[in-house]
Amino acid sequence: MKLLITGGAGFIGANLVRHVLGTHPTDSVVTLDLLTYAGNLANLEGVLDDPRHRFVRGDIADAGVVADAITGVDAVINLAAETHVDRSIVDATAFLRTNVVGTQVLLDAARRGGVRRFVQVSTDEVYGSLGPTGQFTEESPLLPNSPYAASKCAADCLVRAAHQTHGLDAVITRCSNNYGPYQFPEKLTPLFITNALVDEPLPLYGDGRHVRDWLHVSDHCRALDQVLRTGRAGEVYNIGGGNERQNHDIAAIILRALEKPATLVRHVEDRLGHDRRYAIDATKIEAALGWTPALPFEDGIQQTIDWYRTHRAWWEAVKSGAYLDYYEAMYGDRLRAAKGGE
Repeated sequence: MKLLITGGAGFIGANLVRHVLGTHPTDSVVTLDLLTYAGNLANLEGVLDDPRHRFVRGDIADAGVVADAITGVDAVINLAAETHVDRSIVDATAFLRTNVVGTQVLLDAARRGGVRRFVQVSTDEVYGSLGPTGQFTEESPLLPNSPYAASKCAADCLVRAAHQTHGLDAVITRCSNNYGPYQFPEKLTPLFITNALVDEPLPLYGDGRHVRDWLHVSDHCRALDQVLRTGRAGEVYNIGGGNERQNHDIAAIILRALEKPATLVRHVEDRLGHDRRYAIDATKIEAALGWTPALPFEDGIQQTIDWYRTHRAWWEAVKSGAYLDYYEAMYGDRLRAAKGGE
């Protein structure tokens, strides 16, 4: 099988490229990535020169680039997306271009090119926020609360429409919070780990009791691979880790593992429209496709901490330049206000 993996130089994408090439010796991969701030060729070190892999730098919203990349492809897995909620609150423009327009460009190209399967990788955030009980199922209403989530919801609707209207063989997956190697350090776990490693504050939004369901990226990649090969056209599959944790507990786990003081945690002004809780019911994919998460959270988070500890050159290069400007804009005033209130 020849795959087009968009966003393949990002966190989940790079892990998926590695998974496919390592698991399926007769498969080949075309990676399409614009290499924006979160895309990094270093994430693909070791597979860039693989004869079964071709890298194309380009924008999924550019029809010409997509037409070239998709030529001869059997299946598309769309991971290209703007994903950070905080950035979408500041300016949603890039989210609409990449997540909505880009998805439609890919769908049009997939239909014209005779692609046999299109996998849209989405998020549990399209469902909105849960109360203290219950879980999201595939039948849960779509109630996005952030511009990011709204853009992913719109993309999901376009994928559904392509299936219903044009008969495109398309499948949608919605996953819980991923963690693992190569994750850009604006997200919670790599931000907390890398800050703790250099004794910088861990900026914790609000009371820190927001709940997320954590899924190791390796388990997510196995699920995507399974959906690609055996999922049913037109279906939605929720992918969850079954590991609900409050954000302040994640901070505590990281600090204990690195033998750092709890005083590094700084409660900062909460994010606008911050969803209180996510939880995924993964019964459908487990029953229909036989997938279950394999890596226990305790092992996965320790492996992740160890990876960032031993790959310091990677994240030090990432946490420079434009990232520092972003970090100051997001957390600078919040951290100064939190310190002043101590």
